[in-house]
Amino acid sequence: MAAKKKSARATKKSKAKAQSKPAKKASKQSKAAPKPAKKAKAKAKAKPKVAKKAKPAPKPAKAKPAPKPVKAKAAPKPKASPAPKQTKPVKAKPAPVAAAATMPAVADDVGRPAPSFDLTDEKGEHVSSSSLAGKPYLLYFYPKDDTPGCTKEACDIRDNFARFGQQGLRVLGVSPDSEQSHAKFGKKYGLPFTLLSDPDKALANAYGVWGEKDNYGKKYMGIIRSSFLVGPDGLIKKAYRKVRVDGHVAAVLDDAKAFL
Repeated sequence: MAAKKKSARATKKSKAKAQSKPAKKASKQSKAAPKPAKKAKAKAKAKPKVAKKAKPAPKPAKAKPAPKPVKAKAAPKPKASPAPKQTKPVKAKPAPVAAAATMPAVADDVGRPAPSFDLTDEKGEHVSSSSLAGKPYLLYFYPKDDTPGCTKEACDIRDNFARFGQQGLRVLGVSPDSEQSHAKFGKKYGLPFTLLSDPDKALANAYGVWGEKDNYGKKYMGIIRSSFLVGPDGLIKKAYRKVRVDGHVAAVLDDAKAFL
């Protein structure tokens, strides 16, 4: 009996040992289990790797300014050859003053171009020979405004002015008097035609009507009363020098019919 009890105890011990071995293994396994956790902690403790900052993109290279266009040198201007000097036409000398009171056409006057002019009238407006181109006109020179002979001549033209108009003939009186003097003279006698001021006697000299005069033995320089009939072509058709007032207007109108 005692032997049986001993063997029973031995079997119990062997069974207990056998049972305790897997438990020990399990305990060992349970003890070994925490080890991975430590690794996880170590990994957690390990500082996370900071992502490297991306290098800034390289600055774009500054575009080089385009080279300035080279200015083309201007071609040298061709030197213009000097124009040949124009020879001024020689003006025909006016005929000498005739002794006759009313002088018919003079050879040197008739057919020559009427001298050009640009003078101011009684209104202060310019009147030029170029503005009269293509139109006939009578240019009459007289010594002085509002003097007996000059007033009579002007009034004769005024009284026959319609006849001048019928022939398309413009009348222009010329003297060295001022524009203001002409204005008073024209207003006083109601003169319907143009009065030109020639203070420098430029036109008078061009026509050769400024010269020496003799009045009762007294000699002096002045306007020698004269008239010139100019055609539409700008040529002198007839010249009257040292005019006598009486009958002069009628003679001019008759000649205008023949020559214009």
